[in-house]
Amino acid sequence: MRKIRVLVVDDSTVIRRLLSDSLSSDLDLEVAGTAANGKIALAKIPQVNPDVITLDMEMPEMDGITTLVEIRKLYPKLPVIMFSTLTQRGAEATLDALSKGATDYVTKPANVGSVMAAMQNVRDELVPKIKAFCPWFAKCQPSTQTRSPAFQAKQGDARKAPNGPTRIDIVAIGSSTGGPNALQIVLSRIPADFPVPIVVVQHMPPVFTKHLAERLNQLATLNVVEAKRGDALLPGGVWIAPGDHHMTLRRDATAMRIDLNQAIPENSCRPAVDVLFRSVSDLFGANVLSVVLTGMGRDGARGCEAIRNAGGKVIAQDEATSVVWGMPGAVARAGLADKILPLDKIADEIVRQSVQGPKKRILEKAGV
Repeated sequence: MRKIRVLVVDDSTVIRRLLSDSLSSDLDLEVAGTAANGKIALAKIPQVNPDVITLDMEMPEMDGITTLVEIRKLYPKLPVIMFSTLTQRGAEATLDALSKGATDYVTKPANVGSVMAAMQNVRDELVPKIKAFCPWFAKCQPSTQTRSPAFQAKQGDARKAPNGPTRIDIVAIGSSTGGPNALQIVLSRIPADFPVPIVVVQHMPPVFTKHLAERLNQLATLNVVEAKRGDALLPGGVWIAPGDHHMTLRRDATAMRIDLNQAIPENSCRPAVDVLFRSVSDLFGANVLSVVLTGMGRDGARGCEAIRNAGGKVIAQDEATSVVWGMPGAVARAGLADKILPLDKIADEIVRQSVQGPKKRILEKAGV
């Protein structure tokens, strides 16, 4: 099997060398070429025929966003991973790039202590994404996943609830790679009078989640915020877990509230979808609707198992519309999904299930 060919685009000689050395150390990858700016990159693409491009944001002559737009005109499906800084400006530029067609992003190593540590950081963060974005490569890898006897991966399949429709009191959403755009599509189609709260874990670092919430708030009719400890959940609101914090829920005398912690990462993630899903299952039992959108890995699968065991409902995004069918695929393969739907059908299903009974208030769960 041939190696995955990567074109590295960055104006820094040091970063180009760091990326080239880090990627070349993986036997499945080869650096097909490098470029110091977008103009050179566009000229090199037809010459080196890359499978994936890593693209810096800030470069002379033609910056990353402008280069990305041109790449998408000529190569609409070529995976492009943005290389961004862990700053406010970097977060804004990254979200802009994702909205313009970037496949994903990684943040540049910062304060890691040594070149070797920086290289390891690149291998840990960037290499798995490069491999995930090459379907032909993934299909050649031996599978370690098994299907449960209840496996139902056919689009639209539903596992019938034994006792008929269940009232939904909260919607919990988990997403990762491709999630910002998927969340935009889903949340922008949910009406302002939506009768229950929505809590979201999107795998993103600090600073990025704040800007994601602000961007989604501008595009959705719902009120979208980055969650803060002690926030009271109310119908029609959306709370996004802040980067580097797990999000859970707790009940007090007057409301259901957000709690945050920095316990150990789960599935190498903090925030983790599994942590949130277990929490909503513990507090709401069968009255939970969980949604697993596009993303790498398996985060959310165990949480969905807890939700299903408590009688709650699970929706998984289908493979065709996922950037990476890792998280929703794990849920589907385990037979945990009530429905497996394309992205443009998920909002309608969330609304249908959440309003099938009389309108509900989250404060009922707190006994007021």
